[in-house]
Amino acid sequence: MESSPHIFRALHTSSKMKICSQQTVAILSLLFLTLTFSSVNAYGESKPTEMPKYPVKKASPEAIDVVVEGIVYCQSCNYTGTWSFNEAVPISGAKISVICRNYRERVSYYNVFTTADGGYFYANLKGYEMKHPLLDHPLQSCVVKLVSSPLDNCNAFSNVNYGINGAGLRYETKRLIRDNYEAVIYAAGPLAFKPDNCPLKQY
Repeated sequence: MESSPHIFRALHTSSKMKICSQQTVAILSLLFLTLTFSSVNAYGESKPTEMPKYPVKKASPEAIDVVVEGIVYCQSCNYTGTWSFNEAVPISGAKISVICRNYRERVSYYNVFTTADGGYFYANLKGYEMKHPLLDHPLQSCVVKLVSSPLDNCNAFSNVNYGINGAGLRYETKRLIRDNYEAVIYAAGPLAFKPDNCPLKQY
């Protein structure tokens, strides 16, 4: 009976150790879970991807290019003296010029362009500026003129659609739009050279 207090103390101490051990395991488990969720949130694996509230707009071009297009022909001898393009043949390698004058009647732009296959020219007016929104507009200030033809048998100037005096531009609601690029395309002509020596017409 004298040893019962010692047995009681031993049992009491053992139960305390078990309780402490259980508490330690519980605390470690909570810490582990907390670290796990923190790690998941840090890497964004537990959060759904958030969609943007508004659609992302593409960057607009800094400036809109001005382009003039048209075709240059060799007019048939059967129709010289008229503005007809019957039997006309496109000229590749012909040169035309684009001339623009500002509202003070000073030349603000000048460049020469060469026709490609099919007599087609695509004149990108790089560096063209409108200092006055109306009077310097291409429709008001720019014209296209004939410069030269590579054909020895068709290099005389004709004033069809004012290829000598200066053909005005037409706006045909045509635009070229690509990523970060936009161009407004105007049309001129068609223009024509004519043969130097045509046989006399017999009536």
